[in-house]
Amino acid sequence: GPNHPRASTLNLDALVADTLSADSLARLEAERLEAERARLEEMINRIMSDDVYFDYDRSELTEKAKVLLAQVAEILINENRFVVIIEGHTDARGTEDYNISLGARRSMAVREFLIAYGVDGRRLVPVSYGKERPKVQGTDESAYSMNRRAHFRVTIE
Repeated sequence: GPNHPRASTLNLDALVADTLSADSLARLEAERLEAERARLEEMINRIMSDDVYFDYDRSELTEKAKVLLAQVAEILINENRFVVIIEGHTDARGTEDYNISLGARRSMAVREFLIAYGVDGRRLVPVSYGKERPKVQGTDESAYSMNRRAHFRVTIE
């Protein structure tokens, strides 16, 4: 009948509206997830007073580091949608190869502590930057001590 073209136009409009609302819902969900990720990363890095620090040439966790990591573990157990990249860093002394290996031991020490606490190891990705990414420039102990660290980056899987 004469109404037929109008009906198909309405259906098309409805279809377009549905698609747009699905897209905007997906976008809202992605934005919400990103906001959660940023909030979680901020929470963790605040607890860490930004980072886990290590003694010279060591990868053992200090008592202070363990206290902080226990708090991080509590958060991660409650927020199970996120993956955490654990970056291991060193100060500038020593060879590139040695420091990559030391950074790896540091990130693994943090990872093992969190797993022992109850965090799923599949969500903890260890990475070593060695001396490539100093947090503080300088060649004195105050700079070195800030660069011997593990740092957290939170990602969405």
